[in-house]
Amino acid sequence: MTTTAARPGLVSAHGRRTAERFTESALVTDGRLLPTERLDAWLAERAGVNRFAVQRVPFADLDGWRFAEDTGNLVHASGRFFSVEGLEVRTDFGRTPRWTQPIINQPEIGIVGILVKEFDGVLHCLMQAKMEPGNVNTLQLSPTVQATRSNYTRVHKGSAIPYLEHFVAPRAGAVLADSLQSEQGAWFLHKRNRNMVVETTEDVEVRDDFCWLTLGQIHELLRVDNLVNMDARTVLSGIPFARPDGPARAVAGDDPFRAALVESVGGRRGALHSTVEVLSWLVEAKSRHMVAQRRIPLRALEGWRCGDDVISHEADKYFQVVGVRVEASSREVSSWTQPLVAPVGHGISAFLTRRLDGVLHVLAQARAEAGTLDVVEVAPTVHCLPGNYRDVPAEERPPFLDHVLSVDRSRIRYEVLQSEEGGRFYHAQNRYQIIEADDLPLAEPPGYCWMTVAQLMSMLRLSNHLNVEARSLVACLQTLW
Repeated sequence: MTTTAARPGLVSAHGRRTAERFTESALVTDGRLLPTERLDAWLAERAGVNRFAVQRVPFADLDGWRFAEDTGNLVHASGRFFSVEGLEVRTDFGRTPRWTQPIINQPEIGIVGILVKEFDGVLHCLMQAKMEPGNVNTLQLSPTVQATRSNYTRVHKGSAIPYLEHFVAPRAGAVLADSLQSEQGAWFLHKRNRNMVVETTEDVEVRDDFCWLTLGQIHELLRVDNLVNMDARTVLSGIPFARPDGPARAVAGDDPFRAALVESVGGRRGALHSTVEVLSWLVEAKSRHMVAQRRIPLRALEGWRCGDDVISHEADKYFQVVGVRVEASSREVSSWTQPLVAPVGHGISAFLTRRLDGVLHVLAQARAEAGTLDVVEVAPTVHCLPGNYRDVPAEERPPFLDHVLSVDRSRIRYEVLQSEEGGRFYHAQNRYQIIEADDLPLAEPPGYCWMTVAQLMSMLRLSNHLNVEARSLVACLQTLW
C-alpha cells in the first residue's frame, strides 16, 4: 500500500485520531458549505446547466471500436481503454463446473478517490455530480476523482482530470486510506481500482459540479435510490470509524438493533470469531476452491449470439453487451461511443444480520465469480440476479435467497436501489438490503461466516478481501447508527 507521510499535526489535528474525526463528520447531518435542504436544488441545477444524451446504437456505429478479424473481440483502435473478450471458466465452486461468457478486459488500475478537508473542525468530503453513460438517471454523486488510467493519462486527448494532483505522487497532504479493490467479478476480468481518501489543509478551488459535504450528509443521501454512485460507495466503505458514541446517537439505546450496531462498529467486545479466525476462514476458502480462467476469442463463446446491436445469451439470462452514443458537456470529452454491459434484470445484494450478546453480526459468504482475481472474495449473504434462477429447483437456488425474497418487511432495516458502475454497465441496479434475522440458526453453512462490522472494516484496509457489493453494503450499514 502506498502512503505519504503527513505533515506534522495533520492527522492528529485537535488531538483526535483519524477514525474519531470521521465518526464526528458522520454525526453532522447538515453542512455549513452546502446545507442539506439545498442539495436537491444543487443537483437539479448541475443537471440543468449541462447537456447529457445517451442513445443505443448498432455496433457498426461505434466510432473507433471494431470486432477484431482474428478473434471477434470488441476492441478500441487505440489498443487502450478496454476490450470485450471471451472467457472460459472451470471451477468447483457452485453448481456449474464450466461455462463461457463475454468479459470486460481492462488491464489497468484506475483511481477513485475522495479529497477531505476540515471546515469548522469537521471533515468534509469533496464530491462531484458526475454523468456516466450507463446511469439510469444520468447524474449521480461520485468521488472527487473517478478515472481509469487511460482517462487520466489522456489517451482520449480530452481535458485534464480535476484534482488528480492530490491522488498521484508527489502530492501534498496526508493519505488516510489507500487500497486496491476489485470491481464486479461477474463482468470484469481481474479489474481493480485504487481506492483513496486524502486530506488537504490547502485552499481548494471548488469547481463547477463539485461540493463539500459532511459524511453525515452523504450517509443521508445513501438512503435515496440511485444517488450515490458505486465508486463513491466503495471509497466510503474503506473509511475507518470509531465507536459512534455521544448524544447525537443516544437514541440507539432505545433500539436494540442500533445499539448492537454501535457495539459492532466499535469492535471492543463480543465477536463470535477472532479477526485471525475470520481471515483464516477466507484463506481456507481460497485454498479449498479452484477457479481456472482462460481468455478465448469472443467468437468462440458457447450459447451466446452476436447480433448487429446486441450480444446476448440464448436463454435471455445473465447480461447483454450493447453499444451507446454519448453526449456530455461536463466530461473531459464531450461526445463518444462505447460498448456497455447490460444485466438482464435487477440484482439483490443483502446482508442477513443477527445480534449475538448485544453485538451485531453479519453473515458473509466466500464467493467466486468468473473474473475474480484471487479465487474468492467476501460477499453479501445473498448476491445474485434472481431472474437467473427462475426455473431452478429450490434446492439448487442460492442459499438464503428465498428467505430474503419472502422476509417480513418489518425486518428490513435498509433497502435502497443502487446503481452499479455507469461507465461500463448500462442501467445496472442492485437492491441493497440489510435484514434482521435474529431467528437464523447460529450454525454457519459451508462457505459462510458470522463477522462484526469492525472486522469487515479491518479487512477493508487490505486489498481484494471484500467484493464490490459487500463494500457497498458496508457503506450502507454505516448509515444506520
